[in-house]
Amino acid sequence: MINFVGAGSGAADLITVRGKALIEQADVIIYAGSLVNPALLDYKKDSCEVYNSAVMTLEEVIEVMKSAEKSGKTTVRLHTGDPCLYGAVREQMDELERLGIPFESCPGVSSFCGAAAALHAEYTLPDVSQTVIITRMAGRTPVPEKEEISLLAAHQATMVIFLSTGMLKELETRLLSGGYGEDTEAAIVYKATWPDEQVFRCTVSTLAETAEKNGIKKTALIVVGKVLGDTYDRSELYNPAFTTEFRKAVK
Repeated sequence: MINFVGAGSGAADLITVRGKALIEQADVIIYAGSLVNPALLDYKKDSCEVYNSAVMTLEEVIEVMKSAEKSGKTTVRLHTGDPCLYGAVREQMDELERLGIPFESCPGVSSFCGAAAALHAEYTLPDVSQTVIITRMAGRTPVPEKEEISLLAAHQATMVIFLSTGMLKELETRLLSGGYGEDTEAAIVYKATWPDEQVFRCTVSTLAETAEKNGIKKTALIVVGKVLGDTYDRSELYNPAFTTEFRKAVK
């Protein structure tokens, strides 16, 4: 059995209970060494074989899985955050299906959740934003034209932007051309939930300047939107004048 496991947003104790148990039971672990906190490997048993996928190709990863399966071993494929976001996991699953090798997925805490925790933020505030757009700038991996940043920015929703720290000047331009004001609240969250986490609050027009000033070049998320401000409506759910299935309104 191959278990795809979300390692969580960074801190070793933010992996799920199920994910930790799978690591403890694994005979083989293939982990994304460029992003996963190596402290998670402390949970493994001494006899476990460990492979760092940062220096491997897809074909090499699959070969290790095939070999482990042939030997009756249990494999954990440890991905950063939750593998469903920018995890390059589908191509592995498709190949395993082709080979007839069984697999399961164990979700993890995504770094966009860790960033919200670091910011003490709620991404969906009444009368401000009820939508979260998770996206990235086009780099060596292209982005579909219809998902170009300025087009998404036109919604004025909360945006969480992955894998774009090295392109912040261009990101600023696209966000502004899409409709965000220069003074729209923004933040750079470096290594959310890791021991060396850093949070830098700024505006859309000062993203690049803030990153350069603080030496942030990678491993950071960009959060944009007025949910980072202080103006919002109170939730109706906890309004004493609002009747719900569980309580009646106070008149």
